[in-house]
Parts: sequence; structure tokens; C-alpha cells
Amino acid sequence: MQARKRIAANILLDGAVSALMTPLARWLADPSGGIFHPLWFVAGGAITLLASGVLFRVPQQYWRYSGVVDLRNIIAAAVVSATLFSCLLWVTGYGLPTPAFPFIDALMLIMGLGGIRLGARLVKIRQKKSAQQIQGEKVLLVGTEEHLDFLIRLIQKGILRRRILGLVVTEGLSRGQRIHGYSILGVTDSIRALIARMIEEGNRPSQVILADPELRGADLMALLSAIGDYDIPVLRMPFLDHFHPAEHIELQPVVLEDLLNRAPIRVPDSMRTHITQLIEGKVVLVTGAGGSIGTELVQQIAHHRPAHLVLLERSEYALWKIGLTLSEQFSDIQYDSVIGDVQNREKMAELFARYRPELVFHAAALKHVPLVEQNPCEAILTNVVGTRIIADCAHTYKAHALVVISTDKAVHPSSVMGVTKRCAEIYTQALDYVMHEQGSRTSCLTVRFGNVLGSTGSVVPLFQHQLANGGPLTVTDPEMTRYFMTISEAVGLVLQAMQRRLTVSTAGSLFVLDMGKPVRIMELARQMIRLAGLQPDRDMAIAITGRREGEKLEETLFYEQEYSQRIDRNGLWEVVPSMSLRLSEVAEYFEQLEAACHGGDTEKAFDILHEIVPEFLPVKMEEKHVYHSEYVS
Repeated sequence: MQARKRIAANILLDGAVSALMTPLARWLADPSGGIFHPLWFVAGGAITLLASGVLFRVPQQYWRYSGVVDLRNIIAAAVVSATLFSCLLWVTGYGLPTPAFPFIDALMLIMGLGGIRLGARLVKIRQKKSAQQIQGEKVLLVGTEEHLDFLIRLIQKGILRRRILGLVVTEGLSRGQRIHGYSILGVTDSIRALIARMIEEGNRPSQVILADPELRGADLMALLSAIGDYDIPVLRMPFLDHFHPAEHIELQPVVLEDLLNRAPIRVPDSMRTHITQLIEGKVVLVTGAGGSIGTELVQQIAHHRPAHLVLLERSEYALWKIGLTLSEQFSDIQYDSVIGDVQNREKMAELFARYRPELVFHAAALKHVPLVEQNPCEAILTNVVGTRIIADCAHTYKAHALVVISTDKAVHPSSVMGVTKRCAEIYTQALDYVMHEQGSRTSCLTVRFGNVLGSTGSVVPLFQHQLANGGPLTVTDPEMTRYFMTISEAVGLVLQAMQRRLTVSTAGSLFVLDMGKPVRIMELARQMIRLAGLQPDRDMAIAITGRREGEKLEETLFYEQEYSQRIDRNGLWEVVPSMSLRLSEVAEYFEQLEAACHGGDTEKAFDILHEIVPEFLPVKMEEKHVYHSEYVS
């Protein structure tokens, strides 16, 4: 009923406008002929306009929301109306006042119909601006000109209630130019001085809104550092595919993942389909299922509908927790929770014989660098011997694929954790070569990546814990850098690497996830303080504790002798390492390692690790000192 009333009102008003504009056009075309001669020009103009207006849906327009499409329809309707009216004059024998009359008539109709709509829209915008002046937060908008244009339109439509103080561009237009009437005050490089000037003038922004959802990494860090000096909250627009078809859009706070020096990696839908084809209906085993990576693996694998999930974990609480998650979120997935240790050869053989897993994801590992340095034998038994046991079982019981999770610390390792993961890489690669030569159905692959944001024992949860306890945040070296990736990204690319390995047969391949550019840990600490609404060095201190054994200033993702190539656009590299040891040699070393660790002979174990990985130079236990594990690199 409301819509019908609006359309009826539009018809009456458009008819009235046409009734005035057509006689006026007649007078402009022939002033000597009079304005209302003949009188039926008034009715004729209204009738022809209404007839053509229906054709182009002009009466159905919302005047206050009129845009380019509406203007196009008005022009078309005006041209058709002027043509019809001219034809009517010719048919009735009156003739045209002058040859220019149809053009003047169309122009007057466009001015009249478009003018009242423009006026209605300007009134609406003025009303909203008045409301924003009273209710809205005073904001400074930052972004590219395209993103600023979109955000300003949202504010003008009242979807976001904000009072715009000015614009700052990341590229494109220069200072002094305007977008929708709002001035560009400068570029992001000068935002610190710009905000200082605004504060001096008594025009302090209460918020800074990032209009560009893709602004991230080093550029975002620099921007936050400049804005952070003034204690001004920073919000950002969500990605377009996160919008909901509602009249309200929620701005988002800047999150830690935004500080990564690259765009988020998303597995494309086509690849997800291929991954589903590999996992659906299969029995899948995940070791270390209760850990950070293991938990995410289980959840993502569950989305691809396996026939049965086997969760192996030696922590009772962690196993219960991931089982609860599966029960709540994937109630239709069959799964078994198994408490066990990958070091236990008999238990693992029994597990494989019982479930016959077709896909095995080996995420079980000891990876806390300082703790592993203090407990090297346990780390060797888990990371080296345990990996061998899982790999041998996968081969014996004819699993389709074994995926081993590695780390960038395995490249030129300086820590026990790093060298044990490098040994796991070497064994997996050597076994894969042998199985390929034998025509075995089992494929072994290793996936190597850097630090994972939020993983258990990593730096981000540590910083969060220290923030919650009032600080200080501890950094071992101000120049230390690390590669970072979110857990979801890492696991998505692990599944993608498995799909690649099983469809493109390259024996001994190792996959490396594209981690972007490394992030300085000191800068990460400072930004985490800012994201918590505090100021570094003023509200929260950062303490330098000094590097410990096993820590490097920076990590690398590849060995120099490794041949690597990017295999897709989604952050995945394939590496073909040079083979230095055959499987029989590696197996012999591993047996010696196992014997040395069970005998408590750490020095002999270190010597064997050096034989397997010559670039690893171990520090003897008597030369080590005990240190606290405030920070994990």
C-alpha cells in the first residue's frame, strides 16, 4: 500500500512538472506565439510524459536515492515524451512552433524532472549530515580514492554514522582535492604531522577508519605507529565478501593477522573440491591431534567428510578438547580418540593394523625451542624416532599418503628442535624415494613453514599472557625477525600440498609455504601493545632478555642447494632437495640415535645428529646454562 501511494504521488508530481515545462518549452521555442497557445499544451505535455515515463519506470523511482541509472531513465523518458508530443502536434495539424521545439521540450523535461529529484536528494543528504554533526564520531578516513569513495557513500546513506573531518590517501589524488565534498588533507606518510595539526586546531579525530581492507603488513605497521602516538582508536572496513545485505555494517578492529607482510592466503574453491575428492570417504589419522596445528587439521579435514577420523594424542586434556569440538561442530563425523605416544613402536603398529588409515597427517612434535634444548633426548625420541615409526607404519600398512609437518628451523639448524625436524625431513624424503622406486602406493611428503600465529608455545600467546599480567613483554634481541602465518592458512596449504603431491608424482618433493616477508619481533611486540589500547614504553615496557642457545636472528625457508619453484598463486613452493643419504644409512643413524637417547648419552646423540646434518654444530651439555623460557622464537 505504501509503495502504491508513493508511485501515485510520483505520477501526479511528474505530470505537474511536465504540464509546466511543455508550455514553457513552446514559449522558448517561439516567444511571439504565447506561453499557453493552444491551452491543451498543458494536458498534452503531461499525458505524453506519463506514457513514456511508465515505459522507463520513472514513477517507481525513489527521489532521495536517485542516481546515474535514474538520470538515464529520465533522459530517455524526456526524449520519448518530446517525440510523442511533436508527433501529436503534427497529426492534429497544428505543426511545430519551430524546428527546435522537440529539443527544447526534451531539455526542459530533463531539467524539471531531474531537478526535483536532485533537490530531494540534497535535502536528504543535508538532513543526514546534520544528524552526523550531532551524533556521529569525528573521523579521519584513510585509503585509496576508490575505497574512500565507497566508504563516504556508506556514511552519506546513514549506514555508518560518522562525521568526516577529512581524508588521507595512500596513493592517487593529492592534497587539496576533494571527494564528495570532503578535502584530502594529505598522504599516509604525513599522517603523524597531519593529526598533530588537527589537534592543535581543536579538531581532534575520535577515530581513524581504514577504508582499504587490503592495507596490511609493513605499511599498516608504519601507519599504526604514527597514529598510535595520539591514542586514537583505529578501525577498518571489512572485506567486501564479508558484507551482509543489511543497513548496518560493523567496522572491525585491526587484528594481529593484518600485520603479516602479505595478503591473506585463501585456498580457492576449485582446489577445495580436489581436496574433498581425496579425503571424502577415507580413514584419516592425525598425530598430535590436540596441538595447535593438529586441532586445525582435524577441523579442516572434517569439512571434507572423511569416513573415519583417528585422533592420536598423548595429552589426555588436549585429546578430550578436540574430541569435544568434533562432537559439537561435526556430529555426523565418526572418530576415535587414542591416547598414545609416537615413540611407542608396538602401540603405533597396533594402531595402524586396527584402523588401516589411508591418509596420515603427522603433526606430533616437541617444538618449544628452550624446553627442547633442556630435554634433547626426549625431543630426539619424539621428533626423529617417532617420525620414523609413523613413516614405517604408513609404508607397512599401505597408507595412501603421509604428510609430515616441518619447520623453517630445520634449515641450517642451530637448535635441537631444528635439527630433529631436519632429520625427520631427511628420513621422509629418503623413504619416499625408495617407495617410488618400488612402485609403492604410499607417498611421503614434508611441508615446511615458519611460526604460526597463536600456536601453543609461540610468541603471540606469550605476549598476550604478559600483556594480561601487566608486562613487561620480553624480546630476546631487538633485531630478531621471524616468518609468520595464521594456523588456518598453514593447514589449508598443507592440504593443498597433499593434493599436489598425490596428483603430480615427484619423488622426494618437499613443500614450503610462502610466508611473505619476515616480521621484526620487536615491532610485533610494540604493535600488540598498541592493539591492546596501550602505548609502548609508556603504558607497557619491553624488556630485552638476550639470545639463548639455539636461537637465530633470522630464519630461512630454503637451503642454497635446494631447487625450488612456485607451483601456484596461492602461496606454495615445491622443493626438490639434493639427496645426501640413502634410506639404509639414515635408518642406521636413527637406530644409533634411539639407543643413545634410551641410554641417556646426550653427547653421543649430538655427535650422531652432526653426522646426519653436518651444518648443525651442537653445544655440549656442560657448556649450556639454564635459562628461563620467557620467549619462544
